[in-house]
Amino acid sequence: MRNRKDKAAEIVRQLKNLFPQTKTALEYKTPFQLLVAVILSAQTTDKKVNEVIPKLFAKVKTAKDFAKLSQSELEQYIKRIGLYRGKAKNILLSAKAISQKYNGELPQTMQEMTALPGVGRKTASVVLGIVYGVVEGIAVDTHVRRLSQLFGLSNSSNPDIIERDLMA
Repeated sequence: MRNRKDKAAEIVRQLKNLFPQTKTALEYKTPFQLLVAVILSAQTTDKKVNEVIPKLFAKVKTAKDFAKLSQSELEQYIKRIGLYRGKAKNILLSAKAISQKYNGELPQTMQEMTALPGVGRKTASVVLGIVYGVVEGIAVDTHVRRLSQLFGLSNSSNPDIIERDLMA
């Protein structure tokens, strides 16, 4: 039986062959809009997020733009998304932090990203990878968990352990 590294290398080779050009299904124009879309996508579908964000992103594009919104104003745009109140709060707090601490630019490390309100490793991994090409982690969702077990790349159901197994 092949070891996990050999299995992973073969899976990556086949995936690159099947999907030479990959991109997120989330619609965005600025790095901060991507962060917002990823935060909104927690526990909902990318399709639902893409239905909600066009009107919002037509009005606000950058962290500094978002920082000017009131919570109730942002909530009106995203109220069709589950957990919208908490997501709105975290988006606004992150917008203010990014505007003040990073001059409106997204931070470039996992540590800085996960220090933002509402940004965990999964969100940070997605955004850092897409915006900066930084791979400091692997976003472990339901599908990654299921496939990593199916392919024998991890025996765990804990996302943190699966991420460590896959990174190795």
